[in-house]
This record gives sequence, structure tokens and C-alpha cells, in this order.
Amino acid sequence: MTPEPQDKKTPPAGTPGAASALAAQTSPQDFNRARDRRLALWLWRTEVRPLAPLLFIGLFFLAVDGAMLGAFSLLIQPMFDDVLIARQAESLAWVAAAVAGVFLLRAFSLMIHKPLMTWLSERIVAGLQNRLLAHLMRLDHAFFHAHPPGVLIDRVRGDTRILGSTVLRLVPAIARDLVSALALLGVTLYIDWRWTLTALAVAPVLVLPLMALQRLIRKMERRSRLNSADASNRLDEVFHGIYTVQRNALESREAARFADIVKRYIIAQVRARVGKAGMAAMVDVVAAIAFVVVLFVGGRQIIAGERTVGEFMAFFTAFALMLQPIRALSALGGAWQTVLACLERVHALLHTVPRIAQPTAPLAPLPTQGETRIAFDKVEFAYDTEPVLRGFSFAAEPGQTTALVGPSGAGKSTVFTLLARLADPQAGCITIGRRDIAQMDLAGLRDMMSVVAQDSALFDETLRDNILLGAVGISEARLHAAIEAAHVAEFLDKLPGGLECRVGPRGSALSGGQRQRVAIARAILRDRPILLLDEATSALDAESEALVQEALDRLSQGRTTLVIAHRLATVRRAAKIVVMERGRRLEEGTHAALMARGGAYARLHALQFGDGSDDGSGRGE
Repeated sequence: MTPEPQDKKTPPAGTPGAASALAAQTSPQDFNRARDRRLALWLWRTEVRPLAPLLFIGLFFLAVDGAMLGAFSLLIQPMFDDVLIARQAESLAWVAAAVAGVFLLRAFSLMIHKPLMTWLSERIVAGLQNRLLAHLMRLDHAFFHAHPPGVLIDRVRGDTRILGSTVLRLVPAIARDLVSALALLGVTLYIDWRWTLTALAVAPVLVLPLMALQRLIRKMERRSRLNSADASNRLDEVFHGIYTVQRNALESREAARFADIVKRYIIAQVRARVGKAGMAAMVDVVAAIAFVVVLFVGGRQIIAGERTVGEFMAFFTAFALMLQPIRALSALGGAWQTVLACLERVHALLHTVPRIAQPTAPLAPLPTQGETRIAFDKVEFAYDTEPVLRGFSFAAEPGQTTALVGPSGAGKSTVFTLLARLADPQAGCITIGRRDIAQMDLAGLRDMMSVVAQDSALFDETLRDNILLGAVGISEARLHAAIEAAHVAEFLDKLPGGLECRVGPRGSALSGGQRQRVAIARAILRDRPILLLDEATSALDAESEALVQEALDRLSQGRTTLVIAHRLATVRRAAKIVVMERGRRLEEGTHAALMARGGAYARLHALQFGDGSDDGSGRGE
């Protein structure tokens, strides 16, 4: 179907240019209001509407709670006029029963709506957090380069938590406090509409100051959320780099940096609170003026015998009780600005478009075991404007081991990143089995690979869970065979609980070598046709390295294996060695051929082994 032509001046709704086009055609105030409405509707559709039946039940009992204040203030008139002044004994029982009924009904509604609204708020927060995490895990490496973990943690946990707690305050204000204010206003109108209009005559002076304070609160809430994210990120970096901090005596420096961030957060929070307090204070100032005016007017009428004390006391009670819901409703604007500040950030994060996406049909078929030839053809890749790969080409044949060597920054790890489509090249083509990986099923492509990286992540779970890594249907015999092959068994008996021992955050209960052996056991158990080894034995001592290297050699048989290594002794038996420098392929060949050529590889070898006669394998050239 051919799409209808779009007006060149106005991008279609939902495109990146639509918002800017709308902003150009409307005033800033109208644009902001339209944006706020869209955010509110988005929250309603995605998180609130599925919970609407329970929400309406909660709103009903909130409204009952609020209406009871109006009922109580109405009972003040017969309490004074009939019971206390006229001393009508027959009125005492029904007035007392009515007052007791009001408070009992309010207590019952409170027991219903409080836990219900809390549950709804927590469900909304949990829904947003789950949605955010699921979305973030689909984003590519470039996004995580620009957004540190601490910032993302604060946006997933902090923004949603503040959003949920503020909504928990907003909904009762809309339902209970609004109903209370309307019910009490109805009582004052019923008693004397002239007194009511007199009291309300001063209300318009609130409008402009309230609008100014709302803008201040929105600005300060945005700033405080940014500072909160900075604080979370600083803590994340300090705790993850605690050994570096301690070894270099950086405790005072890091404490001062964190204190500076917290100071900025406090200033923004205090300014926002001043704005919110100012909104409530203005309500009290206006209420004081209104009460003085009504007291002079009503007092003269009571003295003249035109109105009763009970009527005035009922009006006064309703008017005084009205101040609290009005104060809450006046703070509603500030609370709503807090919601919008958090909602903007959550919405923006959820609508960050993944650069790496599932390709459109028809998908290229996934290669079989014998079709796993890997080829890079003139691949160009850069992070932002910094080139990493520059026209890089090479091929790794099925069933053989191909090694990538070169100095740090040559682009070796980027080859693995692009091969798993954690990022896409700006130019060139990457194929497996002569099929473009950009056209393959994304999950299927990644499922073809086993990876042992220099920094393979371990989770704060049991050792068993870290080796299985979600795999199901694995027999104990196969699990223990992988453990033996990776030499995990050598330290298994020393752990409390063995396989059921928790390894701590990021595997902190294990040494670097032990963590690497766990990663190798994962790869052995995963048993995929493509094996990627990124400095897989770098954290092992000489004895363990020899044992694990033997296990990896067995594992690589019959698989297309790519090895990244700085220590050339570990790759001398590779079928092909590709020498990289600054994102380019300098030369390739076997160890013997490259040594005979006397080029870049031979120079790297000489740097590592002096005269080049000893490669660390115990044999000469």
C-alpha cells in the first residue's frame, strides 16, 4: 500500500519532528499544556487503565470519606440551636447518633481506600519499573556508553518511586479532598449564600501567584531528579571502584564530590518545598481575610437576631474544615509538576529507540554447524566520531581457530561486539555462512555463540545458577563434566555449600581466576557452533592456564573459534592469526608464516619474548 503524501511543513504525529513542528505552530504555554496532556494520557493508557475497576472502587470510598466532612458540619447547627441552646432533649439522641454514624462511616471507608490505593500505586510503580528494565535491556552499546549504570538505576527506581508516591497523594486529593471541598462549599451555600460569596470574593488573588509557583516547582523538581541521578551514579562508581579509591587514598576526594552533588540536590529540593509551602500559605492568608469579612457581616446579623448561633457555627465549621482540602488542592499543582517532571524522564527513556532491532521479514536462515564461516568485509565502525574499525576485513573458517592480536585499542573486542550485533557498523558487511547477520533473527544469531570474556559477568546467585545461566534440562552428569573440564572442581570443595554457595555481587566471593573458570564452564555447557574467547585465560596462573587452555582446545574442536589475545603464546597454534592496528588489518597468516615475514606480528613477538627465541611454550622457534 502506498502511503498518503504528508504535508512537508508538518511531520506526521509520532515522528521525531512532530513535537518540534507543533511547538513552532503554538505558543510555549499551549505546547507545554498539550505535552502534559499527552504524558497524562500515556500513563493512563499504559499503566492505570488496566487497574480501572479497582481504582474506581477506591475513588468511591475516598469520595465517601470526603463527603462525611460536609455531613458533620451540617450537624453543627442542630447541635447548637436544638441541643445546647434550646435544650431539646429529644434532639440529643438523633444528633449524637448521626455524629457517631458520620465518624463510623468515615472509618470504614478509610479501611477500604487506604490499602487499596497503596496497592494500586505499587502496581503502577512495579509496572513502570518492569517496562523500563525490559526496554533498557534491548538497547545497544552506544546507549550504555552515554548513560552510566548509576544514572539508569536512579531513573528506573528513583523516578518511578517518586512518581508512585506522588500519585498516591494526587488521587486522594482529587477524589476525597475535592469532594470534601464541594460538600463543605454546598453546606456554606445552604446556610447563607451571601456569606459564601463574600468569603470567595478574595479567592481570585491566588491565581497568578499559584501559576508562578507551579513553574518554579516543575523546574526545581527536574533539577533535583538530575542531581539525584548524579548522586546514584557517583555511589555506583565509588562502590565498584572501592579498591582503587582505597589504594590511591581518594576517600576525601570522593566524599567531597558526593557531598557537592548532595548539596545541589538539597538546594533544589528546598526550593521546590518553598514553592509548595508558599501555595499552602497563600490559601491561609486568603482564608484569614475571608473569615474576618464574614465575621463582621455575620456577627452583626446574629447580634440583630437575623441569624442563629447554630447557623454561624455550622458555617464557620464548614468554612474552617474547607481550608484543609483547599490547601491540599492548592498543593495539587505542585504535586502534579513533580509527577510530570518524573513522567517526562520515564517516558523519554521508554521511547528511546533501539538502534539494534529485529530485522523485517523475510529473515535470513540461521547457518548450520558446518556453515559458520565468519567474514568481515570492509567494515567501518565508530563510537560517536571516534573511528574504531577502518575498512576492516578478515575471514574465520568453520572448524578452525582464528586469533585477533594487536595493541590495546586496535579494535579487537569491537569485532566481538559487532559479530553479536550489540552494535551495527556504519559501513561494510558482516556475514556468517555467507549470510548477512543484519538479516538474521537477532535472538537466534546470539544463541549461536558461546563467549568467554575477560570480564564475564557473574551474578549474586549460587555457583550452580551462574554456570547454568538459565539453561534448563541439563543433567547433573553433564553439569559436573563441564565443571571438571573448566577446572572449577579444584576449588568447588573449598566453597561453603559447594554448587549452592552464593558467589556475591559480581562474583566478589571468588578470585579473578575462579570467576574466569566459571565463565569457561558456562561456555562448555552452552556448546554452541561459534566460540568467542576474549583473553579467556588472562586471570589464571601458569599451571591453571595450561589446564584450562587444554580444555578450551578440546572445546574449540569442530567449532568456528575466534580468540582475542595479548599473550601470543596462547595463539601460536591458531590456524590463522590476524594482526590488527588502529582498526585495520595489517597482516594475517599462521604463527610460522608471520614470524618468517618479519612484520608487525614478529615485532609484537619480540616485544613480549625479547629475542624471539622463546614463546613461553617451552619450545624454541
